[in-house]
Amino acid sequence: MQNLFFEFVFLVLIILALVMLAQKLRLAYPIVLVLGGLALSVTGWFANITIDPEIVFLVFLPPLLYEAAWQVSWKEFWKWRRVIASFAFPVVIITSCIVAVVAHSLIPGFTLALGFLLGGIVSPPDAISATTIMRNVQVPRQMVSIIEGESLLNDASSLIVFRFALAAVLTGQFAFSAAAGSFFLVIVMGTAIGMGIGLVFYAIHRWLPTTPSIDTVLTLLTPYCLYYAAEHFHYSGVLAVVSGGLLLSSQRHAMLTYRSRIESIDVWSVLSFVLNGLVFLLIGLELPAITQQLDGGLGPAIGYGLLISLTLVLARLLCSFGAVLFTRFASHFITVADANPGWRGPVVLGWAGMRGVVSLAAALSIPLLTPQGQPFPYRNLILFITFVVILVTLVFQGLTLPWLIRMVKPVASHQPIAPEQQELILQKKLALQALRSVEAADGPPSDYMQNLRARLQLDAAFFTHQLEAPAGPPDDRLHRFHQSYLQLLDQQRTLLHEMNHRMEFDEEIIRKYLTILDLEEYKLREKQPQLLGTE
Repeated sequence: MQNLFFEFVFLVLIILALVMLAQKLRLAYPIVLVLGGLALSVTGWFANITIDPEIVFLVFLPPLLYEAAWQVSWKEFWKWRRVIASFAFPVVIITSCIVAVVAHSLIPGFTLALGFLLGGIVSPPDAISATTIMRNVQVPRQMVSIIEGESLLNDASSLIVFRFALAAVLTGQFAFSAAAGSFFLVIVMGTAIGMGIGLVFYAIHRWLPTTPSIDTVLTLLTPYCLYYAAEHFHYSGVLAVVSGGLLLSSQRHAMLTYRSRIESIDVWSVLSFVLNGLVFLLIGLELPAITQQLDGGLGPAIGYGLLISLTLVLARLLCSFGAVLFTRFASHFITVADANPGWRGPVVLGWAGMRGVVSLAAALSIPLLTPQGQPFPYRNLILFITFVVILVTLVFQGLTLPWLIRMVKPVASHQPIAPEQQELILQKKLALQALRSVEAADGPPSDYMQNLRARLQLDAAFFTHQLEAPAGPPDDRLHRFHQSYLQLLDQQRTLLHEMNHRMEFDEEIIRKYLTILDLEEYKLREKQPQLLGTE
């Protein structure tokens, strides 16, 4: 046990090194982690560390889904709800059907039920890789929102397909009407359980005397409670986590204090980074175990894997353009977010179909034996095909997606206000609102209030001038101002550290002001990332 713990410590250190390498190479870190895991698998150093599907579904998946639900914009999610729902449910089911037919037709002895099982395993794309790449390339926000929203739901639909296909293989029976009814029941009840438990945690945060530490721990426990409660009753734990997470995310400002929000965000960003890193590195480490279990030769298995990968890529592209045609048709009868999506967006969304750990965990969860005591048919081949699909889509599509985005140059369907203008408008409105509040304040005038009023008046005048100025390239004077401000903050830090050596000043007070300077720099860098970069 001690040796296993230290092996995971070394794995985390390797993840950090590989992520830094990915930043240096300007690549999405999931791609580098998978390739790094493949390289480590050859050495045999971490041969005893494997992916346990139960650990993935019970330990990794709930917090990653919950964190994604908190990060997604509910406004964007609702705006593109039809596109997201179409990719998460109909596209997954159609892809499963296409894979089932192709596998049944071209793999000798592969039944249609096994084809649906394979389709349910490999149909859900992993959004971590796609969104990581898209954030490093100029791409409209709506595409990132659609990919993020899709990732919240497609795991649920694919796992439900996988569950019914597995039952069909094990029992030899499949009733479409019963399966369709159970499919919708699993979706509805999973969502309802998530909403119900989410309301319970909302009440705990809102009305019980919690502290920031308690709030943070509660947010860590919430996804596991949501997932386990739904799975205990054989409903969709994925949808329970997603629905509960979206509900609580939309109420974060009502149920959490400012300190709880800041502390929980910091904890969750680190936790999701480590979990994602472990997941992608473990995918690469699985190669020896999967290859050793393979029957019937490596060459044909690689061919089948490449064939299914090509099928998935083409199926997603066809479904993307099919969604465009359906949207144009539906726009004649209902109001849609974008009546004419064009061809650029569907090309990018169709190519952003990289597969991830959920597919591999689902394949690993296939039982070794049937209820009759016989080896599960083609289990090792399904597992190897899944690994090839993940590797091909993640590495090939992941490496070519930035090039494709630059070639296609997708544009936002409608962006009434540029992001820079939005920031200036918000800053001006905040300054004016604060100025009105100060001027309406009761009590005798004071130097403090006069100083605040003068500063707010200057801010309002500055933002008004910036909004009225003609559009053009970034002002070099503004860039120099921000650089000077950063140097000023560094000099103030140096002064605080020097004062900390004097015994008459309490170090806790020094640290408080150092934190204030850090927050000031954070706000500045968040406002102007294109000028200052991020750290």
